[in-house]
Amino acid sequence: MGMHGDADLGHTVAGWTGTAVAAAGFAVLGSGLIAASPVLLAAGGAVLAAAAAVTWLLHLAGWGKPSGPRPPAQQPWRTRDHSARTGHPGCLGCRLAGRVPKTARTEMPGARTAFAGTAGVPAPAAEAADPA
Repeated sequence: MGMHGDADLGHTVAGWTGTAVAAAGFAVLGSGLIAASPVLLAAGGAVLAAAAAVTWLLHLAGWGKPSGPRPPAQQPWRTRDHSARTGHPGCLGCRLAGRVPKTARTEMPGARTAFAGTAGVPAPAAEAADPA
């Protein structure tokens, strides 16, 4: 049990790496602001974009975590999440990568959806017959 009791604060390899890269990006961005250098401002913005990309890719590789608390055995920050391969329910990053878990593939009444692989693709609407 850690300093915060049995709370899952979401410390992961993806989270720590993204935070470190983002901190470096903000340092470069701040330096560019102080120096009034458009080159440093652009470089800082690029490092911030890289932080988002690195965090997302590590999450997809299983070094992140799904939303919500994890069981105590899976809370250490170096624990790999093997459910990332199929996608996490309600996870924007997994949806952007085309990973839609089977539990999230619930259909609404009257909705038509055809799933190609793991990405949900809307099926073409059928032509409505004119009763006239």
